[in-house]
Amino acid sequence: MKRAAAARAVAEVRDGMVVGLGSGSTAAFALESLAERVADGLRIAGIPTSEATAALARRLAIPLTDFDRHPRIDLTIDGADQVERGTLHLIKGRGGALLREKIVATASARLIIAVDESKLVDRLGGGTALPVEVVPFGWQTTLDRLAALGCAPQLRRAGGQPVRTDGGNYIADCALPEILDPIALEARLSSVVGVVETGLFLGLASTIVVGRPAGVEVLTRP
Repeated sequence: MKRAAAARAVAEVRDGMVVGLGSGSTAAFALESLAERVADGLRIAGIPTSEATAALARRLAIPLTDFDRHPRIDLTIDGADQVERGTLHLIKGRGGALLREKIVATASARLIIAVDESKLVDRLGGGTALPVEVVPFGWQTTLDRLAALGCAPQLRRAGGQPVRTDGGNYIADCALPEILDPIALEARLSSVVGVVETGLFLGLASTIVVGRPAGVEVLTRP
């Protein structure tokens, strides 16, 4: 279902576009599909959202560029951890690339999110933690402030060590009940000293491509 959704999203890419290249498993399927079209003669330039995506794009012979040469992006294809029905608000960042993903998303004329149907929810939060990127210096005090907001943050670790993003920051995974007002929550979290970015992507997705067993469904932002 992810592969089918990714292929449908890549069908929106046109010759000559600057394309934002997302991170994660669904985005990897999109890169494979995009590489096939590039091999057939499609001319595009990609801006990757992570070092892992950049490495995969190079292996697949997808041409890359940067913001110095292309400050605006025509279309970005990425995945998401949750998609809220109705609003198309997102939670992203389980792959640890939320800051670069949001920079690319906000520079894009269109953001297409490819997911399988399990990622659709009525409300964000609940069973999916909200990633929040924080600076390493004083991270303990930053997590204390997040805890005071009721976020129940846990520092993400791997092998006993804090996970570092491509930007060198840490990630706090915040356990939250259903988020009734994501806009207000985003404002509160962004005001916390030490917070770099949150995994709330609000009002950014223009299209959601949903892979289902019976086929692909396309949702557009109201």
